[in-house]
Amino acid sequence: MVSGLFADKKRSFVGRLQRFEQLEQREINQKYPDLAYLYSIGKSVLGRELPVITISHNARYENPSKPNFKYVANMHGNEVTGRELLLNLVQVLLENYGKNEFLTRLVNSTSIHIMPTMNPDGYEISHEGDVQGIKGRINANFVDLNRDFPQRLHAKEAHPQPETVAVMNWTRTIPFVLSANLHDGSVLVNYPYDDGNTNNLVSHTPDHEIFVRLAYSYARSHAYMWKKGPRCFPGFGGEPVTGVINGAEWYPVPGSMQDWNYVSAECFELTIEMNCQKFSFAKDLKGLWDDNKYALIDYITQVHKSLSGYVKDASTGSGIENVEIRIEEGGKVIHSRKYGAYFRLLNPGTYHVTFAHPSYNTVRRQFTITSQVPYKRMNVSMEPKVAGFTDVDANLLRENLVGYQSTASPPSSLMTLLIVILYAFIADLSFAMKYLADKPFRISSILF
Repeated sequence: MVSGLFADKKRSFVGRLQRFEQLEQREINQKYPDLAYLYSIGKSVLGRELPVITISHNARYENPSKPNFKYVANMHGNEVTGRELLLNLVQVLLENYGKNEFLTRLVNSTSIHIMPTMNPDGYEISHEGDVQGIKGRINANFVDLNRDFPQRLHAKEAHPQPETVAVMNWTRTIPFVLSANLHDGSVLVNYPYDDGNTNNLVSHTPDHEIFVRLAYSYARSHAYMWKKGPRCFPGFGGEPVTGVINGAEWYPVPGSMQDWNYVSAECFELTIEMNCQKFSFAKDLKGLWDDNKYALIDYITQVHKSLSGYVKDASTGSGIENVEIRIEEGGKVIHSRKYGAYFRLLNPGTYHVTFAHPSYNTVRRQFTITSQVPYKRMNVSMEPKVAGFTDVDANLLRENLVGYQSTASPPSSLMTLLIVILYAFIADLSFAMKYLADKPFRISSILF
């Protein structure tokens, strides 16, 4: 729960539409050097910067123990609510650090990346008061950026725009766990998939239930998004009557950013429609902030409802990258990243997980996540394989030797050494050392 965070806050909302140049001010880095880091991920078609603000304790430095979260707004240049609210969110997070316990813990435990505008060129030609227009929606090359990502179903030769390439490279570089893409034109949350083989039918991902929970977490924290009824235009046939909907069920969008994030970057992303009007008047922003402020913060907390930890080499202690992490009950397979860190979003339940890598023996574990404790920390050590030995070979050998230990007479010193060497040869060093500790012998008693 995040209620009460703003009860003592005396500073009013910005209350004006901030031009692009103001996003480039370096004052954030100077005023909050340990909490904020402002950088650019690239440039637009017309050469405008694509700024991102990272907020966390020691924001300039990578910390693989923290999950990475991102908000992206203003993908359609004339949809500005998200852009303006994210700028205010930045101020709230920074100004409340050290004063509000909840927000301080959130900033300390999360790497929060905020991209106020993905389409600054479109924004520059859009106009205040636009209700459902299209001027400024597309980029300077007349491309809709939310149709510009590599398609999931109907693959075709792609020539993505500079803004799209910048976001793709950024998302591949930083292992984002959870994300949201902020739009205007309705008041609802839609979740992947955006495309499907049949119009207006739900297109399920392997993690459908998780996406539904994430979507409802935002809608229920919003002032009224969760309520049933027409969103913006009563009587309009294409208007949903609930605040949560599958993207393809609403209308198909091939090449969307949220589908690409899930399919290609292992990042769970939602699309949030924040306002019926595309480009709000400045006087309306305070009310829009009040409607969304708790939801924007609560959604960030969802990144911690996961299975997480490190996967390391049992012999060296080094992190192992690109370990396949599979939940046997279903869902997308993810992979460990730099230093062996991983985060896998999950709903409450009991699961079996396998950690697999071509160079290591597979590890299988069982665990439970509850609504009371919605996360599980699990560090895993993997034993290196030796060429010619599979996981099945190693397990069979271990079972046979354990059986031998329980039935045979105490082995000779030579047999003990041979068993230890055999265990070590199959890369089960920890088991070999335990066996040796249980069966001490003098090296001098062995004849060579």
